[in-house]
Amino acid sequence: MNRQKWSVVAGAALALSVAACGGGNSGTTQQSAPAGGTPAGANKGELKIAVIAKSSTNPVFLSARTGAEAAAKELSQQSGVPVEIAWLTPPAEDGQVQAQRIAQAVNEGAGAILISCSDAGKVTGAINDAVGRGVAVMTFDSDAPESKRFAFYGVDDIKTGKAVMDELAKQMGEKGSIAILAGNQNAPNLRKRVEGVKEAAKAYPNMKIVDTFYHIETPQDAAAEVIRAQNAYPQIQGWAMIGGWPLFTPTLLTDLDASKVKIVSVDALPAELAYVDKGLAPVLLAQPVYQWGYIGVKTIFDKVHNGKSVPEIIPMELVKVTKDNLGTWARQLKDWGFTDVNPDYLKRP
Repeated sequence: MNRQKWSVVAGAALALSVAACGGGNSGTTQQSAPAGGTPAGANKGELKIAVIAKSSTNPVFLSARTGAEAAAKELSQQSGVPVEIAWLTPPAEDGQVQAQRIAQAVNEGAGAILISCSDAGKVTGAINDAVGRGVAVMTFDSDAPESKRFAFYGVDDIKTGKAVMDELAKQMGEKGSIAILAGNQNAPNLRKRVEGVKEAAKAYPNMKIVDTFYHIETPQDAAAEVIRAQNAYPQIQGWAMIGGWPLFTPTLLTDLDASKVKIVSVDALPAELAYVDKGLAPVLLAQPVYQWGYIGVKTIFDKVHNGKSVPEIIPMELVKVTKDNLGTWARQLKDWGFTDVNPDYLKRP
């Protein structure tokens, strides 16, 4: 499915939800009533959207940025209203820095903020302050459900964790020892995915979870943690990876034996496809991460500029990637603007 088709599908689903909420279109720029004065980016016939992801070194968020910028370009051309994306993502995961970036966005005149929360407890106050000053806030990927954000777009994290466990059980014949690779322990979405893995594991009495391993969310740190855990617990035969961090490097392609260890992971970006091809990760569960930015910006535009009601929760569905559809998925990634897709995969079914 190409980018346009993905957009049509997501847009249609969103439109149905919007219709169900009884929204309207005023055709004029609107903001929530500010408690502390009108932000500089509002009511000027333009819309500046600050995008604050978890980490600028994580490829999944760079894809979200590409999607946000594509949506901004389309909306600017279609509506005649300039839509600007301000990328304010910290270089590394840090909820406190994200809170500072929210305040920065407000002070620099953003009319809206799109954020994936590294630590909901540390950003909720900043989100509420921004909303109080008339800046609409939407979350994606990782929510802050107790905040005053108007909407969240992402997967159901409990279901995602369960899906990872169920697919891993299939690959391992429903027996053996496994480990969970879990990223940032403070991220609310990742904690829910771990919960989902553990809940689903109860259905497989011949499978044992050795432990859950947390780490800094860089590819190098994640791969190092896998190798360290594998050496400490050589009985590990399977990895339930609730994020694809270590598969963004080729390290594990040589350091793990595909005949002895199986991986099922969330995410399926270009660098990860080699793990599918080799059979080390027979199944990847892809989040259409480009859509985080694309749908996020479109939803904000509908809310802030068009004055529409939008759903509070906008679900994202996972895409199962295996050798059988490796080529189809590779072409989708290329269409989304990824330039590092292996040309060999593009020729496959």
